Amino acid sequence: MSATDYAVRAEGLRKRYAEKKTAGGGAYKLALDGFDLAVRAGTVHGLLGPNGAGKTTAVRALATLLRFDGGRAEVAGVDVARDPRLVRRRIGLAGQYAAVDEVMTGRQNLEMFGRLFHLGGRRAKARAGELLERFDLVDAADKSVGAYSGGMRRRLDLAASMILAPRVLFLDEPTTGLDPRGRGEVWDAVRALVAGGTTVLLTTQYLEEADKLASRITVIDRGRAIADDTPDGLKNRVGGDRVEVVVARAADLAAAARVIARVSVTEPETDEVALRAHAQVDDRVAALTEVARTLQDEGIAVEDIGLRRPSLDDVFLRLTGHRAELEAAA
Repeated sequence: MSATDYAVRAEGLRKRYAEKKTAGGGAYKLALDGFDLAVRAGTVHGLLGPNGAGKTTAVRALATLLRFDGGRAEVAGVDVARDPRLVRRRIGLAGQYAAVDEVMTGRQNLEMFGRLFHLGGRRAKARAGELLERFDLVDAADKSVGAYSGGMRRRLDLAASMILAPRVLFLDEPTTGLDPRGRGEVWDAVRALVAGGTTVLLTTQYLEEADKLASRITVIDRGRAIADDTPDGLKNRVGGDRVEVVVARAADLAAAARVIARVSVTEPETDEVALRAHAQVDDRVAALTEVARTLQDEGIAVEDIGLRRPSLDDVFLRLTGHRAELEAAA
């Protein structure tokens, strides 16, 4: 695969921050510690990790908002360190919080951004109209942004980042604080951008978001990329499908585990609190059918039975030793 197939490449990026000054000098924290990344053009690439993992630092370095201390990076075919001005002309950036004016209308916001980008009055108005239609905001175009829902506000923020039709768009946790409906609206907008040819680098701590949007995911922890694969490829590292049974009585849990063991390729695991037994299987349909039939024959009462695929949370736990949600909350 040639270098032109990639919209973003980073090799060995390092960034350190001073934590505190001492009598003997300064103490430093490595936010990026040899970070590598390769994003294929025309795709959504997820950068997945908890708060403090280095996601935002990586985006800010690639978007020329801060200087990295080591390594090299190229965005939209331009060396970030050598020509940051040209990089800025080819990218868009939407941070964690909407950067639009709540007093102005949606249309006024986009026209203002157009003028800031030196489009001129007529072109700024035309571009605002194009983006309002593209992000399904025409009906709310002349309403104050203060009356917008969270999802509408974020869509307007995405529209503002697209004023110059960038080749690469950086989205830093774009759905933080949104309700499920608002998140769905933003996801639809991101898919539309990629369908139009834009490359999106999406940082998120929401495992579901990375799974639904990204064609490839880089897992970052403590400033380093610890895995890079498709969502399915990452899940396969944990194992294949699992048969899961929840019994009605605690006394039947061990028996259910023995039934699962007859068709599984791994030793069944049990949860005595949830009354759940599960194990990995090869032939998913045949295994589920056999387990269901045997449980019925042996008179074991079941509350639930089904097939379960590994989640990205399972992957993160396997790779890092901790769950993403727990560290993010901490």
